[in-house]
Amino acid sequence: MPHDHRDHPHDRLPSDPALRVRALETVLTQKGLIDPAALDEIIDTYENRIGPRNGARVVARAWRDPDFCAALLDDATAVVSGMGYYGRQGEHMVAVQNTDETHNMVVCTLCSCYPWPLLGIPPTWYKSDAYRARAVREPRKVLADFGVTLPEGTAVRVWDSTAEVRYLVVPQRPEGTDGMSEEQLMALVTRDSMIGTGLAVSP
Repeated sequence: MPHDHRDHPHDRLPSDPALRVRALETVLTQKGLIDPAALDEIIDTYENRIGPRNGARVVARAWRDPDFCAALLDDATAVVSGMGYYGRQGEHMVAVQNTDETHNMVVCTLCSCYPWPLLGIPPTWYKSDAYRARAVREPRKVLADFGVTLPEGTAVRVWDSTAEVRYLVVPQRPEGTDGMSEEQLMALVTRDSMIGTGLAVSP
């Protein structure tokens, strides 16, 4: 009997990824493997209460305090832990600093390793096959896709995040920000700038 593609089980899956996630959550809940309330709390924590604000505070402090910045670049794990930013997906942190000579960008070529305690939940594009492959092969083109064009003399260094090490990019401080408070500077630090696919916002 010929195979009828219309009867394939995959055809009955919801096309919207959000519906698939909800269906998976329902099955796991019915099997008693997850607690929906606990899951909602985790998502709310990382998506709304943490987001990239923790990382932005670290960057803003590094911009204002050279000694703090030096310590951060020397041992980011100890520094961010001392600020209360630690836990799963953030056990081993390395900070890298953008300069006129070098622009840093982070990717996870194997999956989606990401510093959750500092940046919250990773964006969808960070987990995509296209970003993971192209960031290594053609980083300047990827940056251009994000609207970032660097001077010819600026080298691009790509860091591969892993289960053992996760990275935080310290973007260059925008001009005209002297005298700004930590809170004001935080508003200039975007999530993408701490991944390296964006720049800090000019005031």
